[in-house]
Amino acid sequence: MTTDRTAAVTRNTAETQITARVNLDGSGRAKLATGIGFFDHMLDQIARHGLIDLEIEAKGDLHIDGHHTVEDVGITLGQAVCQAVGDKKGIRRYGHAYVPLDEALSRVVVDFSGRPGLVMNVPFKSGMIGTFDTQLAHEFFQGFVNHAFLTLHVDNLRGENAHHQCETVFKAFARALRMALELDPRAAGTIPSTKGSL
Repeated sequence: MTTDRTAAVTRNTAETQITARVNLDGSGRAKLATGIGFFDHMLDQIARHGLIDLEIEAKGDLHIDGHHTVEDVGITLGQAVCQAVGDKKGIRRYGHAYVPLDEALSRVVVDFSGRPGLVMNVPFKSGMIGTFDTQLAHEFFQGFVNHAFLTLHVDNLRGENAHHQCETVFKAFARALRMALELDPRAAGTIPSTKGSL
């Protein structure tokens, strides 16, 4: 069974410079500096509710907008999670969670299938949350699934406040991730697939 499930990935482009460090068996500590306050708040939900120690340092072209930074953080974090999970032996593979926040309720389902796929249905009630463009939530998750090689279904079932909607999505994602990445003592050393690989 894998004992060290940590990774650090650096991604440098003409648009962004990003480093992501993860410990999948952490306690939920986060050190975040993306330059986008609300996005840091959402990443903090992933750490706290996923019990993943997470450090992200990002410098991006925020004078244009947040798109490149948010998308590239998703890519870099996905790469780090992929490295940290390794061969996937002993993980539960599937995870799901429902999370409410006042009037909002979201459901997220995860499969570490080895096949990138995102189905996201979040009808945000507002295009902006402060200075955060709500369309960027999709860009983050798309970047993440493409590089963590997982299938992700995200549904906001109800909500009237965009902040609440987004926060329930990120919290549910964290909880589902935590469940899927959990090591199952009954499946120690085995790949959770009839194919024998993921």
